[in-house]
Amino acid sequence: MLFNRFHNLSYTLLAGALTAAALTAAQPALADQEISDREMLVAELAEDESVEDVENSLPLREAASRAARKNTSQDEPPADANTDEPAKVAPDIDLKEIATVPEPASDDDTADAAEPEEATTFELLGSEVRPGTSTRLSWSPNIQIAGLSQPTPVLVVNGVNPGPTLCLTAAVHGDELNGIEIVRRTVYDLNPEKLSGRVVGIPIVNLPGFQQATRYLPDRRDLNRHFPGSPDGSLADRIAHSLFENVIRKCDMLVDIHTGSQKRTNLPQLRADMNNPDVAAFTRGFDRMAVVHSSGSSGMLRTAAVEAGIRTVTMEAGESHRIQEHQIDAGVNSLTSLLDKEGMISRMFVWGDPEPVYYDSNWVRVPNGGILFSEVDLGARVSEGEVLGYVADPITNAQHPIRAISDGRIIGMAVDQVVMAGFAAYHVGTEAEVPGE
Repeated sequence: MLFNRFHNLSYTLLAGALTAAALTAAQPALADQEISDREMLVAELAEDESVEDVENSLPLREAASRAARKNTSQDEPPADANTDEPAKVAPDIDLKEIATVPEPASDDDTADAAEPEEATTFELLGSEVRPGTSTRLSWSPNIQIAGLSQPTPVLVVNGVNPGPTLCLTAAVHGDELNGIEIVRRTVYDLNPEKLSGRVVGIPIVNLPGFQQATRYLPDRRDLNRHFPGSPDGSLADRIAHSLFENVIRKCDMLVDIHTGSQKRTNLPQLRADMNNPDVAAFTRGFDRMAVVHSSGSSGMLRTAAVEAGIRTVTMEAGESHRIQEHQIDAGVNSLTSLLDKEGMISRMFVWGDPEPVYYDSNWVRVPNGGILFSEVDLGARVSEGEVLGYVADPITNAQHPIRAISDGRIIGMAVDQVVMAGFAAYHVGTEAEVPGE
């Protein structure tokens, strides 16, 4: 037994000596390998960089080379030192089919379905939307009680080909329903495999107002008077700031869709600052849509977006609290023509006759209180002095005519209702030629 222990100890010492000798003999080979690697790095760097750059970059390149050799036998690459959480990849959703999950592609399919070289991933709201895909994201301004927070849906279609980014917003006023349907039909009709660029659609911006069937926010403010907003202002300021910074600034073009307010209806039209050359050119992409010149006022989404360098118009269509098919069709048609004009889609589109631009407009107010009865229709052409309607006093039976104060076209009007003296009943636009045409 003693002999066996001695024999085993001798064998262990002998094996250790041999291992040490082997490592010592290997040191020159390792040193030669590092010298060889250094020479190769210097040669590679010298092709594209100055001598100073080579000397400064070499230690970093050598370190990277050693790290690469060290990790050659590992299955996983070393963890990134950056602790910032990367954007997650948004799921590819066929917006025409609700709640469908795409099947994973096989290895053969993946090899054949290579992305176009120039296609780019679109990062929005913390997600990556890959080329040739569509998805639903969520935007939350973080202004509600945490346990009751309800995010706002955002539809995104990222085309397989490069191009501009168009944003469509609706229901900034929660009672304006036509725009919701215009955005839905436009976005869901897009095929990402045939789209160049991206379309971002927010059908319901003012979700609290929509749920309460009211124009305003819960703090009774008009959201469209608070853009671009601020992170530490009123509730309206904070919502406006969140939307503007997280979505609007990501876009090249914006169409903000509205309707008439307070029991008024609008002819399908664009409100645009025609003194801005980029905006004026932008309006020419909308088929069969009248244009009303308006520079906008401070706080409007359109005004803030134009000041941020985003080509923007407001689209007006119909009246609030209603779904009006002919108004919706006009809006969808004009957005389809815009996508075609901007080279984002290619379809057999038949353009209609150009609509006029109204550089001047005025509201005709009722002279007396009573019940309003109109004699003209929306879109009618009228002459100065023509009777547009009358107000009947339900007690005295007196009837007070309302006359046009200029030639023009009815681009907006109140629906028949009880009115007070001074109520704005008819919006008359005066036609003018576009400067430079």
